[in-house]
Amino acid sequence: MAAALYIAGACAGALFFGWLTDRLGRKKLFLVTLAVYLAATAAKALNTALFPPNVGWRLTFALGAIFGLIILVVRRNVPESPRWMFIHGRENDADDLVSDIEDQVRADTGTDLVDVRDQSIEVRQRRATGFGEIAAVLMRYYPRRTVLGFALFVGQAFLYNAITFNYALILSKSFGVPDDRVGYYFAVICAGNFLGPLLLGELMDTLGRKPMITGCYVVSAVLLLVTAGLFDAGALSALTLTACWTVVLFFASCGAGAAYLTVSEIFPMETRAMAIAFFYAIGTAAGGIAGPLVFSKLSAAGDPGRTALAFVIGAAAMFAAGLVELVFGVRAEGRSLEELARPLSATETDPAVRTGR
Repeated sequence: MAAALYIAGACAGALFFGWLTDRLGRKKLFLVTLAVYLAATAAKALNTALFPPNVGWRLTFALGAIFGLIILVVRRNVPESPRWMFIHGRENDADDLVSDIEDQVRADTGTDLVDVRDQSIEVRQRRATGFGEIAAVLMRYYPRRTVLGFALFVGQAFLYNAITFNYALILSKSFGVPDDRVGYYFAVICAGNFLGPLLLGELMDTLGRKPMITGCYVVSAVLLLVTAGLFDAGALSALTLTACWTVVLFFASCGAGAAYLTVSEIFPMETRAMAIAFFYAIGTAAGGIAGPLVFSKLSAAGDPGRTALAFVIGAAAMFAAGLVELVFGVRAEGRSLEELARPLSATETDPAVRTGR
């Protein structure tokens, strides 16, 4: 229940702050949401009794606030989206920003940039894009891409919930791992989750996102199915189960991370912030709220067969998402956002560009 409530809060926050991002800009909202996170995280670490009897988790929350402060400092130096600035009447700021980037690229590469003025698009500046217009665009012009975004987020939500939300429960019920030792196992699977994008990320550019996302989703699903079979047969220990999960997340994390980029670039640029918020909220709610409630019931008794079923559900969702990516995935590498999806603010509408194909 606690996990389901956490996901519900995350989904509601994504929609609310995503709506504000469209109006105020992503840089400003990133700083606002990070400040909210810092305040809430720091508050959870306060204790008038100087932390006992629960020192460990309170210090962990305090450490999270420290890392958040570091991110806050770094994020202040990341510029606002020039597309967002141009759409919202700040064309001079957008031009200055892009000119600075172009000057840096020329200096770093020693070559001139390609002249793209023949690809220019005239747009109408606007203050915001409403929920109704975004929903109409997604359903009417880009139905296949909408199915793709939904599948990718539901798949990764079910997989991660099948593993992480009930990880401690499985270790304690099935293998008798003490509560104070569970964190060490978590550290191992987090290492796999970190190394996946680090080592496989380059292939997104060389092989392409469509085959890589498909491969990462399908491979992680197959590996999780194998893990379920071994777990049901009693062939795994706490260490070998953790090793299996580490390999699963090595592939899954790379594909799941790319899902965020996918939904932010395959729809019109005015919807980028809301597209991420929409698919995160809907997909994560479907997998993240139902997942913990269902998986906790399956894992609570320590029955290997029922626990393995939780793994199978997560694997099936990932496998289905991989197939959807294979069929509906969009090859976006080397293409501008305007080429992938014509802006809603464009003064001339070309229906051929807005077919969602």
